[in-house]
Amino acid sequence: MSLTSTHPNPTIAVVIPCYRVAKQILRVINGIGPEVSLIVVVDDACPEGSGRLVQGECKDPRVVVEFLKNNCGVGGAVLAGYRKAIQLGAGVIVKLDGDGQMDPDLIARFVKPILDEEADYTKGNRFFDLESLRGMPLLRLIGNAGLSFISKLSSGYWRVMDPTNGYTAIDSRVAAALPHDKIASRYFFESDMLFRLNTLQAVVEDIPMDAVYADEESNLKIRRVLVEFPLLYLGRFFKRVFYSYFLRNFNAASIELLAGLTLTASGTIFGLSEWSHYSQLQVAAPTGTVLLATIQVILGAQLLLSWINFDLNSSPEKPISGKLCRTRSSAGVSASSNTDKLSRNAA
Repeated sequence: MSLTSTHPNPTIAVVIPCYRVAKQILRVINGIGPEVSLIVVVDDACPEGSGRLVQGECKDPRVVVEFLKNNCGVGGAVLAGYRKAIQLGAGVIVKLDGDGQMDPDLIARFVKPILDEEADYTKGNRFFDLESLRGMPLLRLIGNAGLSFISKLSSGYWRVMDPTNGYTAIDSRVAAALPHDKIASRYFFESDMLFRLNTLQAVVEDIPMDAVYADEESNLKIRRVLVEFPLLYLGRFFKRVFYSYFLRNFNAASIELLAGLTLTASGTIFGLSEWSHYSQLQVAAPTGTVLLATIQVILGAQLLLSWINFDLNSSPEKPISGKLCRTRSSAGVSASSNTDKLSRNAA
């Protein structure tokens, strides 16, 4: 795939977070094509010494190894890699896992929408081609399918699927603008990135891809998927609604949401209380009472549906990267500050 774009001499960097990937990391690096100018390997306090292995055996001049003193999780390692790539002048930053699940040949496909200024952030979507799902373990398939809907509601990116997919690319200007010290540093990282990108009104585009599963085991436990993730998504949803419809903007949809919630709640509470009252009296509730509760609930539901329709059609459409400055000095200051914060949080 051609990488012609409106950017002069785009610098493409790849960030590879490393934790227990000593068996695969060299093969992953060797598979990265010449379109990439910089490879940042981030040793996330790896007990297998992945970073030292790369330093000792990899002769690729594009490779730079970063060592984290404390284990910061996949998100912390990726953000550290972002900051290093920004310091070194990267234009687009691709994130690859070090376990060999992600095909490096797809890098050109991921960066093209960003170089063409059609997107600020691209991510893989393993659900686009139903045939490719045959290779996905059933447990992951069910978990990702269930999380996709709640992620849409939480992030506001209703056209995006497969929220936990870690194959991503981002414009370095957008990466520098993100609040690095606030982004979830561990397993919720990819989903939290979508929420943070929405607060910037960045354009996100899905890239169809196949998943490759070898002999590795996923560290994502069922308890996190079924218990922790829904609670985190719920918190992000309330924050997004507050930011988008009340703090930064107040429009007709804001009124629909407020009125819809008020009418639905009041109608439900009123109806249940009256039903309980007349049940104790063992008489039928008056028609007017039933109608009053029913009308409130119906009107409230209609207003909430109208708000959902507005939200469905309000995903960002114009990339913000062109409005952001790319300065290496400011990125360096931000990188240093955020690295200190991450280290303190991890400790």
